[in-house]
Amino acid sequence: MPTAIAFSEYGGPDVLRPLETAEAVAGPGEVRVRVRAAGVNPVDVKLRRGDFAGTVAVTFPQRLGNEFAGVIDQVGAGVTGRAVGEEVLGFTAMAAYAEVLTVPADSVTAKPAGLSWEVAGALSAVGQTASNALRELKVGDGDTLLVHAAAGGVGTVAVQLARRLGARVIGTASERNHEYLRSLGAEPVVYGEGLAERVRALAPEGVDVVLDAVGSAAVDASLELVADRTRIGTTVDQKAADEHGIVRLRGARSAELLAELAGLAAAGDLVLPLTAVHPLTAAAEAHREVETGHVRGKVVLTVG
Repeated sequence: MPTAIAFSEYGGPDVLRPLETAEAVAGPGEVRVRVRAAGVNPVDVKLRRGDFAGTVAVTFPQRLGNEFAGVIDQVGAGVTGRAVGEEVLGFTAMAAYAEVLTVPADSVTAKPAGLSWEVAGALSAVGQTASNALRELKVGDGDTLLVHAAAGGVGTVAVQLARRLGARVIGTASERNHEYLRSLGAEPVVYGEGLAERVRALAPEGVDVVLDAVGSAAVDASLELVADRTRIGTTVDQKAADEHGIVRLRGARSAELLAELAGLAAAGDLVLPLTAVHPLTAAAEAHREVETGHVRGKVVLTVG
C-alpha cells in the first residue's frame, strides 16, 4: 500500500508518522501522480503545531503538503492534454507528502526536461505566492521594493521576479545571507530593531512597496516607511492586515503561472536553492529545519 506522512495530534515534529493509504484511483477530470518530490513550507509546520486549530479544518490522521512533482500513471475520464508517463509538477492542499496522490488535471503542468525533481517539487508554493504578490502590489519598473525575509523561499523568488520587472530591491536577512541576496540582485539589510532607519539610509528617496513574509515587527517598520497601505502586503500576518489595512496576500494558483515559473527555473533565469533534501520518511527532520526560520530557499522531501 502507498505511504503518506500524517499526524494524529498537534505537536512537535515527532508527531509526523508514516500512514498506509488505499491505492488512489483517478476520478473524472483527475490524474494520479507517483510523487518524486514534495516541498516543505512554513504553513505545514504551523498546521502540524496547531497554530490554525479552529480556523483550518483537519481530520486526523491529517496529511500535509501543498506542492509536488512526479510522474502521471493514471488519467481519469474526460482528461485531455495529459498522458500516462508524463513528468509533471503541480499543487494540491494538505496531501503532497505521499508516494501517490490524485489531483485535478488542471492542477499540474509539464515538468521541463532541464528542471530537477527537487526544484520542481518545491517551486509551486513560493513561486506562485511571490508572483501573485508582486502583481497584487503592482510592483513595476522604477519601484523600490522592500522584501522582508528575502533569503527565504518566497523572498528568494520575489527578489528575482521583481528585478526582472525593473524594480530596485532591498531585502532583510541575517548577515550570513547578505552575499547571497547580492547574488540575486538585492541590496541586503539586517532585520531587527532600527530596521526603518537602516532602510532609509539605503534609500533616502523612499520605499514604494513592501512584501512581508515575517509579520509583527516587520510590519511595524513597513508602516513607518510606506504611507500607501495598499502597497504593503503580508503573506503571514492576518492580524496586521485587519488592524492596519494592509494587504493580506493570498493569490490564486494556476497551472499556467506554474508553467511560466518552471520555464524560468529550467532556463536558469530563476534560482531556487535547496537548504536540504530528505527522504519522505524523514519529514520530521525536514520540519525541524524549517522551524528554525533560517532556511535559504527550500527544504524538500523525495520519494524513491
